[in-house]
Amino acid sequence: MAVADSSTGESVPYILVHSDREIRRLKHQADIINPITRRILLFAGIGPGMRVLDVGCGAGDVSLLIAELVGETGEVVGVDRAPAALAAAERRVANYPAKNISFREGDPGSLTFEKSFDAAVGRYVLMFQADPAALLRDAARHVRPGGVVAFHEPDWSGARSHPPSRNYDQSCEWIVETFKRTGIETRMGGKLDAVFRAAGLAAPAMHLEAVIGGETGGRDWAHQTNELMVTMLPEIIGRGVVAAGSIDPAAVEAGMMRDIAAGAVIMSRSEIGAWSRIADG
Repeated sequence: MAVADSSTGESVPYILVHSDREIRRLKHQADIINPITRRILLFAGIGPGMRVLDVGCGAGDVSLLIAELVGETGEVVGVDRAPAALAAAERRVANYPAKNISFREGDPGSLTFEKSFDAAVGRYVLMFQADPAALLRDAARHVRPGGVVAFHEPDWSGARSHPPSRNYDQSCEWIVETFKRTGIETRMGGKLDAVFRAAGLAAPAMHLEAVIGGETGGRDWAHQTNELMVTMLPEIIGRGVVAAGSIDPAAVEAGMMRDIAAGAVIMSRSEIGAWSRIADG
């Protein structure tokens, strides 16, 4: 997702595209990360009966998670600027038993709603913003006094392995360098406190977790990292991070699995949540 900065109209390109393959990758990622997001949202106070705005909802992974938390008496409205992602979200929700999820095309700065929300949330959205504080302000204006704003963002400085898996560590380095050359913030999780305060919100409470594993857990995350690298490969090459033809993703993943079998423990980027309440009055 790329949301235009409300004051300048500028945006950071969303380089992960919205292909069917990438949507499948995002689903696999959600299977791993959703337990962390769930805990962040519960800590933030998301619960039954709440009306929640899902900012940058993409293919609907977080919207579906929120729908479980708010229950049949609650409501979820997902917003995104990418029609392909919203089409995928609509298809998924059509097979979902609850009917409390809807989607809107656009961003919080340009959309209006018939009533305010109890909460505005987002996952992996602020890192793609030219002005993340502007997006937070836009999201917060749709939340009632006393409501909550909660965002989950990564900090790639946490990604590592021990004993070292050069294949995994190198993949993470390529991903991070490509993000940086594209203007995407790789350490947004650690910057959430400053971004919340810059948006005029109260200094947030924060929470950090990570995925870690060797033979158990590590293989899934290594595969997910390799799949992200495959999605990004045109940009990795196009941005000059590596030369064309110098990466064989299948060989890299096989190397990761050999490293894990030899005892390497894989640690993901840091998964950081932050939340604060809208002041009354």
